[in-house]
Amino acid sequence: MAAYLVLDFSIQNFPMFSEYIEKAPEFIRKHGGKYIVQGAEPTPIEGDWRPERMVILEFPNRDAAKGFLSDPDFQDLLKVRHESTISKLVLVDGAS
Repeated sequence: MAAYLVLDFSIQNFPMFSEYIEKAPEFIRKHGGKYIVQGAEPTPIEGDWRPERMVILEFPNRDAAKGFLSDPDFQDLLKVRHESTISKLVLVDGAS
């Protein structure tokens, strides 16, 4: 079953974050992932959720998504995202 990483983020330091933008796709592909939504500005419809930018990544399964996040070679780049954005990330399973 496919699994999705859903990221809601606001960029605090674009020059720093640009490294993440450039290099993250390599790690996403390495773990069988692909972009469904890439840095889009969402339009709130209901409720008080006001995300600034959204990314949705699809992986073949939950283990692949977790493998992407825990990849030892990705950790320095993940730190760049943490230091250059304010972000919220969730992992959800797709419909079976």
